[in-house]
Amino acid sequence: MRLIQVYKCLCDETRLRILQLLTVSPLCVCHIQSVLGKPQVVISQHLSYLKNHGLAGAQRHQQWMIYSLPETPSAELAANLKCLQDCATTDPVFAKDRARLRKLMGNKNVAALLATGCCPARSRRIPASKVRI
Repeated sequence: MRLIQVYKCLCDETRLRILQLLTVSPLCVCHIQSVLGKPQVVISQHLSYLKNHGLAGAQRHQQWMIYSLPETPSAELAANLKCLQDCATTDPVFAKDRARLRKLMGNKNVAALLATGCCPARSRRIPASKVRI
């Protein structure tokens, strides 16, 4: 991955906030939308951009798309994510995002959230044993 490609992705506040959340856990679009308080279409566009440029991956789970960081990020991405995490500890926007995510997820992981009905408007309950993330 070229460094310029990484920086093009990082030059947007919403994409930075999304990447910072994905360092915590893989997340459904609705989780990110809830934490950032932005419309689903905006979040989806940014996630698509990150995915198309290799900074995020996606996996379908029933009707939900689960986004995560690449399993093996490039050296450029790994270095910049480390820098982002260092900066996130002192930036109030990132701190608020993490607090909202903790409140949303509680002590559950993404598989547990999906099993209990991830997106309230479209969800249906799925046995936790059937959820594989």
